Amino acid sequence: MKRREFNALLGGAAVLPRAAQAQKSALPVVGFLSSRTANQGEYLVAAIRQGLREALYIEGQNVTIEYRLADGHIDRLPDLAADLVPPR
Repeated sequence: MKRREFNALLGGAAVLPRAAQAQKSALPVVGFLSSRTANQGEYLVAAIRQGLREALYIEGQNVTIEYRLADGHIDRLPDLAADLVPPR
């Protein structure tokens, strides 16, 4: 997978330095936000994990992925996105 393809896949994900997470471990956090269900987004998660692996990031070893899925309810996305943002 090329860098541009990987970056395009990250449209629903962002690296978030969460304060609480940073205290537990020094791992960077990738937030995955999607309006899909877990089954519908399975291929996207696999692609993101693959792209991260190619960049030498392995979930649970040197990166954490936080998943937020709206299960088809687009109106839930703002609350789920807010949940991924660290408190100030």
